[in-house]
Amino acid sequence: MKKMINALKSVSTPIKSSSSEVLRDKDPVIETSIKILAEVMSYRRSPEKVKPCRDSKCESCTSIYLPKIVYAVKNRRPVNFVLPAFPGKSPNLNKVVGVVPDFAEKISLSFLQSLCKRVKTIYSPGIQIIICSDGRVFSDVVGMQESHVTSYQAELDRLIDEMSLKDISTFNLDDIYKNLSFAQMRDELMKTYGKSSEILKHKIKSGARPGATLEEVEANRMYCGITRFLFEDSLFPGQRKSRAAIQREAKSKAYEVIRRSNAWSELIEELFPEAVRLSIHPQACGSKKLGIRLVGNESWMTPWHGVAMETPKGHILVKRSEAEELGARLIYDSLGRPSFYQLLDSDLPAFIESKL
Repeated sequence: MKKMINALKSVSTPIKSSSSEVLRDKDPVIETSIKILAEVMSYRRSPEKVKPCRDSKCESCTSIYLPKIVYAVKNRRPVNFVLPAFPGKSPNLNKVVGVVPDFAEKISLSFLQSLCKRVKTIYSPGIQIIICSDGRVFSDVVGMQESHVTSYQAELDRLIDEMSLKDISTFNLDDIYKNLSFAQMRDELMKTYGKSSEILKHKIKSGARPGATLEEVEANRMYCGITRFLFEDSLFPGQRKSRAAIQREAKSKAYEVIRRSNAWSELIEELFPEAVRLSIHPQACGSKKLGIRLVGNESWMTPWHGVAMETPKGHILVKRSEAEELGARLIYDSLGRPSFYQLLDSDLPAFIESKL
């Protein structure tokens, strides 16, 4: 593994220029780099209660992202972005229709590829998005079956190939720790990159207090979001636990999911030091990661926690239960697998209108 890390590190080492130095330099490389960042930031996902800067010249943002973009542009290379995402379908069938990628993932992949295509009109080498599929990292904590994660990863790769998405690739834990069991893969990851759960808990709790640092606030926000997802995923048909018990379990599991995710992020940063780091989670101005939407018109839904629904005004992502409550018709793909829902009513409910 060390050889692989060293080989990847030798490919490129990002420049260390400060954002103020970068912004003072008005040469074409800088101008192009700012335009690339602006294009990506136009689909930025920010916390609801925090006003996003949405400005590619914001010094807090450029100090993190722009030097890496400048380095790639200066060397006429594609700009690499890493996106920990697409872990596998939620185990809750009230939210999804199966265990492999469906039309919801297709919409998201198409959106990401369209972003890459738009950047090429600015900078011909373009950008490359590396999806760092993280399902294997925490599957045992969130209740995803290993076979389902394997099937999801394989189908995701097949879709990328079938759709000819030349600027998108995948990377997962299986690519690093070969010839190990899945449990051993996770053990190796945490042994090398894992941090103390007590440190994490302190950071999360501090994030809810006045005077918290940006990192602490982000940790607390992520904890709340992960807890909500785990709680919802556990409300599957047939389960008999009380909502209070499920909530307690979700809070406990959220710490471990975040601890694993942080370790995965550390590994990714080490393997791809030249890449700009993206996140599906809302990120405040100046965060190490740039929050990004997975579908242009959605606010907070992922393909693996919902389904695609076709409406007269376009496709949106919703929970399966929401689509069925609206009377939407389930559409199957060419292989006979559930793919998406179709709602043809011209009068859409208010909560659906708000997503379009």
